[in-house]
Amino acid sequence: MLQPLFIKATSLSDAWFQTLYRCVEQGRPFTINRGSFEGQKRLEFDFITIHITHPYSIPLLPKVNPALGFPDPVEEGYLDDYLPYLMTGEEKEGESYTYGQRICKCDLEYLPDDYRKLTKILVQEKEVWEDNNILIEQDNKYFVNQMELMIWTYKNKGYRNNQMILQVGQPSDMVLIDPPCLRHIDTRIQDGKLHFFPYFRSWDLFGGFPANLAAIEMMKQYCAEQIGVENGEIIASSKGLHIYDYVFEIAEAIRGRSMDEFRKMS
Repeated sequence: MLQPLFIKATSLSDAWFQTLYRCVEQGRPFTINRGSFEGQKRLEFDFITIHITHPYSIPLLPKVNPALGFPDPVEEGYLDDYLPYLMTGEEKEGESYTYGQRICKCDLEYLPDDYRKLTKILVQEKEVWEDNNILIEQDNKYFVNQMELMIWTYKNKGYRNNQMILQVGQPSDMVLIDPPCLRHIDTRIQDGKLHFFPYFRSWDLFGGFPANLAAIEMMKQYCAEQIGVENGEIIASSKGLHIYDYVFEIAEAIRGRSMDEFRKMS
């Protein structure tokens, strides 16, 4: 039987520490058959939801006790390099995708040349198609910036709708060797605050979790400011949040136990 888990945390750091402790205690061990790190072992939750009430609390990245002799899970300055991959369409040679490319420069290959005539049957209004920040034309191809479209819609059409979901996953990802882990970031404005609801199909708890959430939080802060609302909460979920075997010992040390104690409980 599946064992869904819910964690409520105050900050991103609190969420990381709580989730790391619980993964050591409740994560299921298994060997990866296919995908990244094929053949390695890991501990993984069946399904987890993490509600972070104050994700903007500083520091955004967790800090490990220096006395343990282990580095922090995410290096200082990493977010400066990571953010363009979440909030712009920047893509390097050899990359099949980036989160930012999927969110902020999504290919609209199906859009016909006379798209402006379709506005009567499309959901979005004429103003959307005339905004160069939302609909991008480049080399006779069309791209949509989902983030800017979300901002525009909330600003101009009100807060009460369930359409503003930033989509990363697409059916063609099934043929990729390493499809995107982040599938979407759903959004909602409630009580005058912008809240984000990211979902990851698979998620590295030790390094990926803190880096991803810190960048998503910074993206949320930007969007809230542009819309003119307060910055809100994050409720993240995943059916594949895990730690790999090469960080078991580090996780145990952070938790305050030795590997011998861990093996006795396993």
